[in-house]
Amino acid sequence: MRDFSKDRSALALNTATLGHNLEGQGAGWSPEQVIDACAARGYGGIVFWRRELGTRAFEIGYRVRAAGMEVAGLCRTPYLTGREAGSDDEIRASIDLAAELGAPSLTIVTGGTEPGTLGLEDSRKRLTERVAHHAEYAVQTGIKLALEPLNPMFGGNRTCLFTVRDALEICREIDAPNVGIAIDVYHVWWDRTLPAAIKESTGRIFGFHLCDWLEDTSHMLLDRGMMGDGVADLKSLRRAVEDAGYKGPCEVEIFSADNWWKRPPDEVLGIIVERFQTVC
Repeated sequence: MRDFSKDRSALALNTATLGHNLEGQGAGWSPEQVIDACAARGYGGIVFWRRELGTRAFEIGYRVRAAGMEVAGLCRTPYLTGREAGSDDEIRASIDLAAELGAPSLTIVTGGTEPGTLGLEDSRKRLTERVAHHAEYAVQTGIKLALEPLNPMFGGNRTCLFTVRDALEICREIDAPNVGIAIDVYHVWWDRTLPAAIKESTGRIFGFHLCDWLEDTSHMLLDRGMMGDGVADLKSLRRAVEDAGYKGPCEVEIFSADNWWKRPPDEVLGIIVERFQTVC
């Protein structure tokens, strides 16, 4: 297990932690401000959301690398299933954007159940077909696709994958080297099958997301905890992921409309560093 007490090179900021994934949230920092602030604190990488990039993906990616960091990923594709599913052109455009940015991977939040269906099987079949289709294009651009299972409370409208094992089954069926998994503490900490599923995921883990689950969470989407403020066993989860071969960035992604998004970004970035080095 890597020692983070003196090394921040694996620390990556997902800009959602500053509220940049939702209109009107956070302090409204530009990508340049975020890049400079992260570089000054020794972060190793940044993950952006598509809405931040506009037509400047190449420029922003270049600036990240010029500051001595890496673009650790891009959030996210349009949904692939459900009522709000994106078109093939929209999903391909998100892959192109990741490549232009210089990101190694693009996160997939699947979307909910297919209209007119009951249960999950039809939705997962549709998901498998669409991921396999887009993986063929993504491999040409050097982009990995990372399926992110979500907490079951998001079933129906945001996801049809709830566990790492669910996501791994899709990966195995597609059997493409650029299709893998993103493991987010917030979504999977509760799953007692997680240790065994992670062991089976060697070579398939493309991302690891840090945050915490608050014991008295007040909002299922917008009340994530800072690492160390909740009940997730962060070090055990990271140990399991690294034992399965993952040596990539640890991406801090905290949706927190009533707490962290209301604080000065400089304060948030500093606390992340302290928590990363002590409780993660």
